[in-house]
Amino acid sequence: MIELLAGPWGPVLIFLLRVGDVSLGTLRVRLVTRGSRVIAPLVSFVEILIWVLAAGAALQNLSSPLHVVGYAAGFAGGTALGVWLEEKLALGLSTVQAICRDGGDAVASGLRDLGVGVTAVRGEGREGSVDIVSTVIRRRDVPEIIDEIERIDPDVFITVYDDTHIRRGWIPTGRRK
Repeated sequence: MIELLAGPWGPVLIFLLRVGDVSLGTLRVRLVTRGSRVIAPLVSFVEILIWVLAAGAALQNLSSPLHVVGYAAGFAGGTALGVWLEEKLALGLSTVQAICRDGGDAVASGLRDLGVGVTAVRGEGREGSVDIVSTVIRRRDVPEIIDEIERIDPDVFITVYDDTHIRRGWIPTGRRK
């Protein structure tokens, strides 16, 4: 394997190895922040195996600018791919909070019609009374929920929080209506 990485295809192979290990590293960090005690260590094991091969080959070929550039470019490409993959996987849950000057009841009703749990409370903002509408949903559903909230109340203020630990409550587990 080392001979292959030292040859003319070495820079390309080092690039691909780095894309793989950095992508896995990005996913591993996300899994760790979500409290994954089983999958995160397995991902880290594979990540480091790949890294040892790529780093070893790059270090043995420091006199070759192409090998070094392949290593650095693989890091950049892996970062981009890892972020993209993490967004597509959208692991975990998020809290979407909508602060409405008008239309809080309509937003809460519209979200409930989609089959999600909603908590609505009255609050006081800088310019008077507001309705605060919160829901905890799967991360992959956040864009759809935001679109629905903005469709009902175009002037809404929305924040999204990634949740790491949740206990009890009403969270949809399957496809919504």
